[in-house]
Amino acid sequence: MAWSVRVKKKAVKKARELPRTAKENLFALMREMEESGPVRGNWKNYSKLGKNRHHCHIKGGHPAYVAVWEESEGEINLIEVTYAGTHEDAPY
Repeated sequence: MAWSVRVKKKAVKKARELPRTAKENLFALMREMEESGPVRGNWKNYSKLGKNRHHCHIKGGHPAYVAVWEESEGEINLIEVTYAGTHEDAPY
């Protein structure tokens, strides 16, 4: 079952500021979620933040960069990336 991945406007703005490696990893994460869904235990520091919220690191080091996303399952399987940026500013 395929998933649809959408990125919120605020996350798009933050993603533009990411280092190249973090951007590439974010796009790879999004492609992987489209194919396999929102649970991404194969990504570094992946964890569930709640019933339908997830996060993982997309680039290690200092500062670390993370992605946060939410899932909603229904007639359309939707994943919405709500944040992409530094670990210090992450909304969790």
